[in-house]
Amino acid sequence: MPELAPPDPTVEAAARTLAEKAPVPARVGPTLFGTAGWTDPTLISCGRFYPPGATSAADRLVHYASHFPLVEVDSTYYAIPPSSAAVRWVERTPPGFLFDVKAHPVFSGHPIDRERLPKDLAGAMAHVRPDRRRLYPKDVPSEVRDALMGQFRALLDPLRQAGKLGCVMVQLPPWTTATRGAAREIEALKDSLPNTRVAIEFRHPSWLEGSRQDRVFDLLGRNGFAFVCVDEPDVHGGGVPPVVRATRSDLAILRLHGHNVGGWRPGASVLERFNYLYGPEELQAWSSPVKKLADASDEVHVVFNNCVRDFAVLNAKGMAALVLAANE
Repeated sequence: MPELAPPDPTVEAAARTLAEKAPVPARVGPTLFGTAGWTDPTLISCGRFYPPGATSAADRLVHYASHFPLVEVDSTYYAIPPSSAAVRWVERTPPGFLFDVKAHPVFSGHPIDRERLPKDLAGAMAHVRPDRRRLYPKDVPSEVRDALMGQFRALLDPLRQAGKLGCVMVQLPPWTTATRGAAREIEALKDSLPNTRVAIEFRHPSWLEGSRQDRVFDLLGRNGFAFVCVDEPDVHGGGVPPVVRATRSDLAILRLHGHNVGGWRPGASVLERFNYLYGPEELQAWSSPVKKLADASDEVHVVFNNCVRDFAVLNAKGMAALVLAANE
């Protein structure tokens, strides 16, 4: 694990003070606040969020759900757990709690790691490009793709039946540019993820450039997809601008990735990328945009993805505190 630079002590102190003012759980009207996971190793090891007795995944989810009404399940991007896992998530969270589930690469177009495939599907892949551990979905046999999609949909069923499925968040690869072919692939998600609120996060700025932006929003709205607003560094040639827009009347999403520019350089680790703690002033700048989303949608999900130590927890609570104060 790389040595991570600590946050500025003054910023950290202010962030902790602000977080103490958050409502519990962190919800203000239609706006739900949460983080992109509850089992991150540095969140556990920092010892600042989970009590000493919360030593299992079950204990931690119960504790997390006592503070937040929403969580993003990030692990489903890497491997699809059995539907029994979703049953346990339902059992360990209170009524009204929501799970935003990150889509597996078979939906998003990222490479699929053959070593993370279920055993029954790994065998069917044994003779497909055996020299490569990671394969793009287009290189995977159609029967394997169909099986993966079916397993992912089965995972969603217990959440949906319990009223705890927030959405499926499809984060497109950073190399997926705005082309007609890519637009058709996005439209196809309507059939591969039926009866599901689907949210789309773009990672290439071409989707939001100039006059194309309105056409992209029309594409999303026409197919019933929610646009994921993002806050991330303005990295030359790769940063997505912080456009605030709701394309569904019942769901708007804001994901905040931090501003660690150095962590977005090629070769940087995931921990380096998200090693960023927002200060209160930075969060305050998002208070009005969050209100704009709440005015346009019945439900707003604000998810912090700076999951290093307890940074995401502090910032999700801090953002909730600021939105609460603005509404009083």
